[in-house]
Amino acid sequence: MPIDLRRAHPARPRIWWIVIGVLAFALVLLTVAVHYEWAPVVDLDEAVADWAYDLGSGHETWIDFWTVVQNVSRGVYVTGLLTVVAIVFLVRRQYRMVLWLLATGVLSWLAALFAKGLLERPRPSWAQPLIEIGGTSYPSGHALGAGVLTTTMILVTVVSTARGPIRYALIALWSAVGALICADRIFLDVHWLSDVVAGALLGSLFALVPWVLAMQAAVDGILPRITTTGTGSKRVAVVFNPIKVGDNAVFRHQVREAAAVAGWRTPTFYETTIEDPGTSMAHRALEAGVDLVLVAGGDGTVRVVCTELARTGVAIGVIPLGTGNLLARNLGIPLHKGDAIEVAFNGQDRAVDVARFRSADASDDEDAPESFTDTSFMVMAGLGLDAAIMNGVADEMKAKMGWLAYVVSAFRQLRYPAVKVEISVDDGEFERYRARTVVVGNVGQLQGGIPLLPDATIDDGKIDVVVIAPPRAWSWVRLVVRVLTRRRRTDEKLDRLTGRKVVVRAERPTPRQLDGDPIGEGTEFTAEVQPGVLLIRVPS
Repeated sequence: MPIDLRRAHPARPRIWWIVIGVLAFALVLLTVAVHYEWAPVVDLDEAVADWAYDLGSGHETWIDFWTVVQNVSRGVYVTGLLTVVAIVFLVRRQYRMVLWLLATGVLSWLAALFAKGLLERPRPSWAQPLIEIGGTSYPSGHALGAGVLTTTMILVTVVSTARGPIRYALIALWSAVGALICADRIFLDVHWLSDVVAGALLGSLFALVPWVLAMQAAVDGILPRITTTGTGSKRVAVVFNPIKVGDNAVFRHQVREAAAVAGWRTPTFYETTIEDPGTSMAHRALEAGVDLVLVAGGDGTVRVVCTELARTGVAIGVIPLGTGNLLARNLGIPLHKGDAIEVAFNGQDRAVDVARFRSADASDDEDAPESFTDTSFMVMAGLGLDAAIMNGVADEMKAKMGWLAYVVSAFRQLRYPAVKVEISVDDGEFERYRARTVVVGNVGQLQGGIPLLPDATIDDGKIDVVVIAPPRAWSWVRLVVRVLTRRRRTDEKLDRLTGRKVVVRAERPTPRQLDGDPIGEGTEFTAEVQPGVLLIRVPS
């Protein structure tokens, strides 16, 4: 994934200086306390040192483990790892990142030399030490390296990965590595607790300060590209799912700031509800005479708002905050919230198709906000296994696992029974199939770029159909290979159809879904393309 510095750019940029100020204040306060041997700090240091010594004394395996941690976390290895990262950035021509890593390394090394020479604090001393080590104690050099390593690698992770499980797992990994290195100094009893805390603070500071100084200018230097639709009044509305945006106040501030930079008026915000996922909010936005509507939420929220804004000439900016985010993925809209907001204000309009969905079977959920007898979809409509997969993923599961929740649900549904279906394309004769799942798509790619419908594009004036019918559970392996390799061959296991209108009938009530949202069981539906009726902001 390409490097994008804006992923690490907070909605309120001054938060960086607040964090730096807090860390610096804590470091100065701790240094003064150590220098003047303030009793509470000294007592805590001695208590922790005594506890660590008693814990390790006589336990060779324990000491050997922490000795290994000490050896592999020496400054030369930390420097080597960061050098490799810098070389990778150099090859990718990310020169600003290289300079930041170089500045961080030089500054932290000079700071460590200065600090150790300033206090010359002796290490914990024992008649029978756990290990022998020389030099002064404050601050801990290993902890300083841990602070540098953890902070730099977390920042590298943020600018290199999209929001999701992979990013969170890597951040947790780097945090654990830093904590392990710091704990090593305590359990080997070669540093006081205050030495370790000071080292970690110092290392974090000398990674953060060059970052803010170097990267702030780069982010601010991204010039907006103004694109106006509608009346030219630059009125903008934001329809958002409050559950998905996280901190409501931060989100509103981020959008207002982006609007101001791009020359738009102050946005008007409309929150969706369980009872109304966006219909009345879209109507109110249109009544206000807006030129642009930002919709922030999952594919379901996006679908509802797009349905209402079709044929209005008002552009939509999609801020993908769901689990699948298939519409955004297929249009190249960034999955990072800040990047998507920028595209919404500064991208270009693309006329896309909307697929009308009609069914005589109303939703079997009496509390559902829509009957689904006559609506639209942007991504895909499905009947059978894919709908069962969607139905098997609870909101809590999606919140914890992201798109991997669908993978888990898919494995649970591998033995989902086939159903007899009839399909008609463009009012032609009905063809009979025995299918596990039928998917009608306005776009072609699933998460991870999986080309389920390789010929489908959102502005070709057609909708594509795939009928999947593996005879046995293990047959899924071959089908997955066929899909991933984009093979065009069709047979009774996998067939593809294309047209402007598709009618699907099932012999018995079967689960159905629209854009990833289950809509209950039914026996038939009609999907018909409406070419170029919606404007969506995409990257220029």
